[in-house]
Amino acid sequence: MKANQIPTGIFVDEKEVIAVELSNSKGTYVKLFNYGTIINKFIVKNAKGEAQDIVLGFDDFEGYISEDYLASYAYFGSIVGRYANRIKNGEFEVDGISYQLPQNNGNDCLHGGKEGFDKKVWDIIEVTQEPNPSVTFHYYSEDGEEGFPGDLAVQLRFTLTENNELILTYQADTDEATPINLTHHSYFNLSANEDNVKSHHHQMNASNWLEQDDNFVVTGKLIPVEGSHHDFRKGKIISEGWDEVNGYDQTYALDKNYGDLTLASKTSDEESGLTLSVYTTEPVAHLYTAKYTNVKNGKGGKSYGEFSAFCVETQHAPNSINIPEFPTTVLQPEEIYHQTTIYKVDVR
Repeated sequence: MKANQIPTGIFVDEKEVIAVELSNSKGTYVKLFNYGTIINKFIVKNAKGEAQDIVLGFDDFEGYISEDYLASYAYFGSIVGRYANRIKNGEFEVDGISYQLPQNNGNDCLHGGKEGFDKKVWDIIEVTQEPNPSVTFHYYSEDGEEGFPGDLAVQLRFTLTENNELILTYQADTDEATPINLTHHSYFNLSANEDNVKSHHHQMNASNWLEQDDNFVVTGKLIPVEGSHHDFRKGKIISEGWDEVNGYDQTYALDKNYGDLTLASKTSDEESGLTLSVYTTEPVAHLYTAKYTNVKNGKGGKSYGEFSAFCVETQHAPNSINIPEFPTTVLQPEEIYHQTTIYKVDVR
């Protein structure tokens, strides 16, 4: 088991981008950047014993800041914050005070604004080898950044275990009441040869999905999955009965006790024999099948188009800052924000 730091020699906002490598004895290898805490590589051995990278991205860091990529920006492998997904009209109220965020997705605020946590160089505060290789990143978000109130200190630790679990442990505190809703936005493809995930088998422990308006903003209404193509409770092929034009871009309310660390979803590919299980303490998971992905010059020069991957974004409900009946996303000064998400890979 190893954990290594590798300077890239590239500076963003006068801070150097550092790569961190985590590996275990089973041949699993994870490479991260402190820019946006990006998961750049997630290499595992498939059923044939071949080393296979299961996340989309670029061969080198430069790809993540290239003009072409930023023009059709996909948040490849990055953290999303302060607030994941969409906030209606970029507006919310805390303690009787109204706040206006950037409207960077139509009239709404998406993934924290124009320059969220995904575009920040995080500090590396700890790299450890034992008992498991891990790295802890830290970012200090100042009061008023992207319109959010309060100074917010965030830590995110990645730990790679011998059981092929990549554990993401989040923690944050603030000096002023502020909304916080963090997630990670890795794009997974478990196939060794297919450039889409239509044949992946997906299971999601959710009896309801959340209604969205025309710009994919959650309204607060729960819709039962029973009798619809949204029903993944027993598992099915992702493309079975789906919307062939749009695929999936929906949030699912997980069947669980609030705050418990439980299985959210399980996705597998028959040919590679790989299964990705996602566990989380969060109440919802957003399933996205990369409809709007249009990225050229990815790994090995590959282009990534629609349905080239799936994302399982664990979080609180999008727009829940404006939906009082949903679990709160407001962090108070006397509280500590905690969240855990686990990506576990098994091979047939």
